[in-house]
Amino acid sequence: GGGCGACTVMVSRYNPREKTISHFSANACLLPVCQLHLAAVTTTEGIGSTETRIHPVQERIAKANGSQCGFCTPGMVMSLYALLRNQPQPSLEDIVEALGGNLCRCTGYRPIVDGCKTFCGVRMSVMRHLESLLVDNGVPELFHEGDLLPQDPTQELIFPPELMLMAESQRPLTQTFCGERITWVSPVTLRELVELKAKHPKAPLVLGNTGVGLEMKFKGILHPVIISPTRVPELYEVNKTPDGVWVGAACSLTSLKTLVEKLVRELHEDQVETFSALLQQLRSLGGQQIRNVASLGGNIASAAPNSDLNPVLAAGRCILSVISKVFNFTHTSQGSSHMSTMGSVEFVRAFRQAPRKANALATVTSGMRVRFAQGTDAVEDLAIFYGGVGPCTVGATKTCREVIGRRWNEETLNEAYRLLLDEISLPPSAPGGKVEFRRSLTLSFLFKFNLQMLQKLNEMPSWRWQVRPDCSDKRRLTFGTCRSQEVSQGQRGDDLVGRPVMHRSALSQATGEAVYCDDIAGSQGELFLALVTSTRAHAKLIKIDDGEALKLPGVVDAVTAKDIPGKKFRTFTGIDEELLAENEVTCVGQMVGAVVADTRQHAKQGAAAVKVVYEDLPDRVLTIEEAIEKKSFFKPQREIERGNVTEGFRKADQMLEGEIRIGGQEHFYMETQSMLVVPSGEEKELKVYLSCQHPTYAQESIAETLGIPSNRVSCHVKRMGGAFGGKVTKTSILASITALAAWKTGQAVRCVLERGDDMLITGARHPVLANYKVGFMNDGRIIAADIQYFTNAGNTGDESILVIEKILLHIDNAYSVPNLRGRATACKTNLPSNTAFRGFGVPQSMLVVESVINDVAMKLGCTAEEIREKNMYKGPSITHYKLQFDPENLLRCWDECLQKADYHSRRTTIAQFNQSNRFKKRGIAVIPIKYGIAFAECFLNQAAALVHIYKDGSVLVSHGGAEMGQGIHTKMQQVASRELRIPVSLIHISETSTNVVPNTCPSAASFGTDANGMAVKMACETLLQRLEPVIREDPKGTCWPNVVSLCRGPDTYMDWKKQEGQPYAYFTYGTCCSEVEVDCLTGDYQTLRTDIVMDIGRSINPSIDIGQIEGAFMQGLGLYTMEERKFSPSGMLYPRGPAQYKIPAVCDMPLKFNVYLLAGSSNLHAIYSSKGIGEPVLFLGSSVFFAIKDAVAAARKDVGLGGPFKLDSPACPEETCLACASWWELFLFTFMCCVLVKTYDGLLLCPGCTLPNTLCFCDNPRTTRTLPWHNS
Repeated sequence: GGGCGACTVMVSRYNPREKTISHFSANACLLPVCQLHLAAVTTTEGIGSTETRIHPVQERIAKANGSQCGFCTPGMVMSLYALLRNQPQPSLEDIVEALGGNLCRCTGYRPIVDGCKTFCGVRMSVMRHLESLLVDNGVPELFHEGDLLPQDPTQELIFPPELMLMAESQRPLTQTFCGERITWVSPVTLRELVELKAKHPKAPLVLGNTGVGLEMKFKGILHPVIISPTRVPELYEVNKTPDGVWVGAACSLTSLKTLVEKLVRELHEDQVETFSALLQQLRSLGGQQIRNVASLGGNIASAAPNSDLNPVLAAGRCILSVISKVFNFTHTSQGSSHMSTMGSVEFVRAFRQAPRKANALATVTSGMRVRFAQGTDAVEDLAIFYGGVGPCTVGATKTCREVIGRRWNEETLNEAYRLLLDEISLPPSAPGGKVEFRRSLTLSFLFKFNLQMLQKLNEMPSWRWQVRPDCSDKRRLTFGTCRSQEVSQGQRGDDLVGRPVMHRSALSQATGEAVYCDDIAGSQGELFLALVTSTRAHAKLIKIDDGEALKLPGVVDAVTAKDIPGKKFRTFTGIDEELLAENEVTCVGQMVGAVVADTRQHAKQGAAAVKVVYEDLPDRVLTIEEAIEKKSFFKPQREIERGNVTEGFRKADQMLEGEIRIGGQEHFYMETQSMLVVPSGEEKELKVYLSCQHPTYAQESIAETLGIPSNRVSCHVKRMGGAFGGKVTKTSILASITALAAWKTGQAVRCVLERGDDMLITGARHPVLANYKVGFMNDGRIIAADIQYFTNAGNTGDESILVIEKILLHIDNAYSVPNLRGRATACKTNLPSNTAFRGFGVPQSMLVVESVINDVAMKLGCTAEEIREKNMYKGPSITHYKLQFDPENLLRCWDECLQKADYHSRRTTIAQFNQSNRFKKRGIAVIPIKYGIAFAECFLNQAAALVHIYKDGSVLVSHGGAEMGQGIHTKMQQVASRELRIPVSLIHISETSTNVVPNTCPSAASFGTDANGMAVKMACETLLQRLEPVIREDPKGTCWPNVVSLCRGPDTYMDWKKQEGQPYAYFTYGTCCSEVEVDCLTGDYQTLRTDIVMDIGRSINPSIDIGQIEGAFMQGLGLYTMEERKFSPSGMLYPRGPAQYKIPAVCDMPLKFNVYLLAGSSNLHAIYSSKGIGEPVLFLGSSVFFAIKDAVAAARKDVGLGGPFKLDSPACPEETCLACASWWELFLFTFMCCVLVKTYDGLLLCPGCTLPNTLCFCDNPRTTRTLPWHNS
C-alpha cells in the first residue's frame, strides 16, 4: 500500500503551456492507470539491462553491494534515478530524502547510500579522500569508484515525442472508464468537476490515491463512482498576494514543499514563520513517492485525526476556499488554500512525534503561534492546535483565551499546562491507544514551544532572559568505515576467495531481470488461490458454507480439510499442526479453507464470500501471564544448571531480582509467501515453484498431504526476496494447501499472500517474559544467577521447543557465571503460532542476560562495561553445557572495539554533554556476543552438491542451499572457482531443486555456507583427482564427468537429561559500541555512531559478509527499539502492513557506521577458516537499546532517581519518554494522578518554574520547598 517503495517507478509528464517536462517517482501499487493519460512511465527495466547497457544507477547500487535479496532494489534504483533526472549532482541529504520512502530488510542501507553518494560529484571528493586514508594498506576496497560507468545526463531516455504531439494538439476531453464494479470519471474544467460532485455526492475525489486507494485495497470499501480532478488546471494554480500565497488544492506536497522552500529563501525572516513550520512537517510527511502524488487539498479534506499539516495551517491562520454548486460560481474563489505571512513579533512552530523519524504516520502533531506586543512579552494572540488527540484537528481555545493578555512567563505557562491538561482529554479507551503518552506529548510540545519562545525573547535587545538552550545540534549522516581483510600472501590473482566479490545476481536484481516466484509466467488456465481464515481466537467450527462464493464470477472451486486425501496435519518436534482447521479454530488467522478463481481479485472476493459459522469456546488465552495462570504449556519444558545456585546466592554480597519483556518481531521479508504449483506429466507429478528456505520439507509436506510418493513432487527455489526464518514451516503448509487446490482442479494454482494476510497468518519472533534473580559481590563479580524464560509460542508448537532450547544454550552469552540456572517454557496461547526468526531465540535470551549485567552495574554505581569485563570468559573455558572453548577472539573483539570506538574518551564527553543539557541526553553501550554455529541436531548439519563439467569447460554447480540474499550462490561459485582453478565466469548456479539435490537441509542457523561449501569443495576435489591424468595429457580435456558429493557436518548433540553436549561446532564472536541521543520530552532518539568488530574467521567474501553484518544489526535495532506487534482483546493482530508496522528506514541508520573484521582469525571447523555470520550480529542491535537506557539513566539522575529501573523491549518513544521520569514527566503525571516513578521524597523544586533547584532558570534565586512524591 505504498509503504515499502519496492514498486517505485518514474512518471514523466509534458506541460504544453510551459513547454517543460517533469519527472517524479511514484508507487506503482497506488498509481491508477486511469490517471496516466499522456504520461510516460519508466521502470528499472526501461533504463538498462544486462543484455544491452547497464545504467550507472543500477551498476553503482549493485557494485556497492547494495542488493542482497534484491526484491527492494528496483524501487531503490528508480527512486534515485528520478532524483538524478531532476538533480544530476544531488547532495547526500537529497539522496537520503529520495530513499526515505523505500524499505530494505537485508542491507542496513549503508551500502545503498554508499553506491548512491558516488553521484554527489565534487562536493564529496574531499570526504571520500578522507575515507580512503582510513583504509589499511593492502586491504582490498569493497568496491572501486574508478571502475564505475560515468554518469551522462545527455544519454538519458527522452520523453516520447508522440506524447508531446498529443499533448500539444489534442483538446482536453472528459474521460470515463467503466470497470466491472467502478466507474472512473476525469473532468477537465472546474465547472464540470463541481457538476459531477453535485451529481455524485458520495463519490470521492482522487488525486494521489494515497487515501482512497488504501481504503479500497485493505478495508474492502467500494466506490461505484470515482472522480479524478487531476486534469483540472485551475486546481494547480499558485497566486502570490501581498500578504501571502494561494495554493491550488491539487498541488502535490512535493510542489508545495518546493514553493515553500523558495518563499523561505526569498522573503524576509519575519515573514516566513508559517512557511518554515510547514516545511518542517513536509520533510517528514510520508516518503518521497507519496509526497509526489498526494495533494494539499486531499491532505486537508481527509481531516485525518493525526494530520501533519492541518494543525500548522490552522495555527498559521491559513484560509481555505471551497467551491460548491450551491454557491455563486462566478464569485467564489477557486478551491485552494491561502497561507499568510507573519508580523515581526509573531512566531509559528510545528511539532511532531511518530514511531519512525520519517515516512510514518504521526502519533501526535501540533502547530502553535504566538504574537507578542511590540517590545514586550505580553501575549496579544495565541493559537494552539493538535493532531492525534481527537477525531480531527483539535484547538486549545480555552487555554489560549486564558493566556492572551498575560505576560509570557513561568507563572502563565504553568497555568497553561494545567488548563491544557483539562481541555485536551483522552479517555482510556481512545482509538490508537498510548493515551498517557499522547497526553504527555501535548504538554511536551507546549513546553518546547515555551523554551523556543523564551529563547526568541532572549534574543531581543530589550530582554535579558537567562535561558540555557540545549547544546545538541542537528546532525547529519556522515561517513563510516567498512574494513575488509587482507588476502593470504601468495594467493593467486584469479582466486577470489577472501576478496570482495559482487553478489552474482546483483546486476539482474538492479535491472529487474531477476526472476522471483510471482514473476514466473502464467500458464493456460492458471488459477489463483485466496485463503479463508478464522475471525475467532477460540471456537468450534459449526459450518463452512462456500455456496455463495462458488456463484461469484470467475470462482472455480473451494477446498477445505475434507478435501485432503492424505495427512491433514504436519508434525514438528512431536507436535501436530492442522493444515486446515476442521473442527475447531484456535487463533484469529488460522486457515480454514481456500478459494481458487481465474484472477486474484475474483479469488479474494470469493474468499470473502465464504460464510463460516462459529460457536465460541471459553478459556481463551492470549498473554503469557494467562498461560502461566492456566498452565497452558507445550511440553517438554527445559532446564539447565551448573554449580549450586542456592549456595551461590547464600555467598553473594548483594542480591537483585527483576523482570523484562521482549516483544515479538514480524519477519517483514519484502517478498511475501509465494508459490506456484503446476500439475505435470502422466503419473501424478507436481512441479512446485516457491519462495522457501527448506524445499525438501515442502516436498515432504506436499507428498504426505496428497498421499503420493515424494518422487512425484519436485520443488524449485530460484531465489527468495528475504526469509529470515519465516519461510520454513509455514511455507510448507501453504504449499500443501496450494498443491491440494491444484490436485483437485487439475490446473496450475498460484498463491501469493498480500502483506496483511502474510502478517496475520505466518507468525513472528517469540515474545518473551523473563524473571531473574542474581547474586553478586561488591566488586562486580556475578557468582549466581537464576533466569526463567516464558515464550508466547502461539496456538501450535511449530519450532518453539527448539527455540527455548537455544535460549538456554545461550544464557551465558560471553560471561562465566559459576552458578547458573536457566528454565524455559513455551506457552500455548490463542494467537497465531510463532516460528523461527533470525537468531532463533538467542536475541531474546541475551537481552535478558545483558539486562542483568546492566542492573548490577546500576546497583553498584559503576558502568555496565566494567561489569561485563569483570565477568567475561578468560583463558580456556567451559560453557554451562560442558563445551570447552577458547575465548581469545572474544576478548580481542572487545578490546579492539573499545579502542576503535574511542569508548573511554567518548564516555567522558557524553557525561559533559548530559551535564549541560536538560532535555536531551546521550548514552553509550558496548555489547559482546558469543554465538554458537551449527544445528544442535546432527542430521541437519549435512549437505550435498552436484557438480557437472561440460565438454566446453563450463561448470554447473547444484547444491542444497537456498539463495535469499545471503550470497550463498556467490560463495559457492568462489569455492568451485578455487578448487577447479578456473574463473567464476565459467561456473553457473541455476536454482535449488529437490530433483537434482535431494534430502536437503534448511538454509538457516548461519550454517548454509559451512555445509554446502564443504560439499561443493569435496565434489570439486573428487573431480580434479579423476581428471588429473587427463589434464596432464590434454589440458583442454576431452572427457568430463560429474560428481555428487555428500558432506556430513560436525557431530553435534545435546543431552538434556544430562544437561551436557556439543550442540555447536564453533562460536562466532563480536562486539558493538553504539551511542545515541534521546529527546527526553518525546522519547525520540538518534543513533549517532555505531562501531562493530566481528570475528568471522577468514571471510570468503568480505563484501557479502559485511552486508550481512550491517543488515542484521539494523534488523536488531528494529527489534529492540521500534517494531511493535499488538493484538486486540479478541486476538486480532493490529499492525497488518507498513503503515502500522515500522521497520527501520534509511533515516534510522547510525549517522556514522563503522564495521571491522577481526584480523588474524581462523576457524578449523568450517570451509577456508570462515565463520557463519547471518544470525549472530542481530543481537548487537541491542547496543542501541542499552545506549538508550544509559541516556534514560542520565535523565533520571537529574531528578534524583538512581539504581536499576525497568525498560522493556522495544524501547519505543513511548517507553523511553515515560522511563525518563524527568521533572517534566513528574510535573505532568502529578496532574494526571498517575505518577509513574519509584517512591522518593525530599526533592527540592523551585516553586516558580517547578524545576529542581539545580536546574532553575528563573531570573532570581527563590526559596525552595520540599515536595513528596508517592508510588501510584
